[in-house]
Amino acid sequence: MGLGAPTPEQVEQRAREIALIDERDPNNFTDADWDQAKRELHGESVPVAPEETEVAAAMQNEWEITPDDRGHQVTTGANDDEETVGQQLVSEGLDEATHDQMLEARRDELEQEGGII
Repeated sequence: MGLGAPTPEQVEQRAREIALIDERDPNNFTDADWDQAKRELHGESVPVAPEETEVAAAMQNEWEITPDDRGHQVTTGANDDEETVGQQLVSEGLDEATHDQMLEARRDELEQEGGII
């Protein structure tokens, strides 16, 4: 059974956990913690912005599309670099397990220091 769409409460709980792992007060999580929690729970990856170069800008200006341009079909072969659904699920599961381990380790540290959360 999948998690489905995370609720704001789940995102908030995750943001508090991230703050705790980073050795900060979980009640004072930051916007960055919230954004990271949202990305983790929604499975979104942060897109890397392409470098804007003069060559890339010039290429956009050179392209000309006319009304009679019908384009062409391209092959859609699988790329060896792409993750399969199974690989993606395993990767997400490992990320979640790592998060849980870090959270538990931080809680153990706090318990040993006498500040149980």
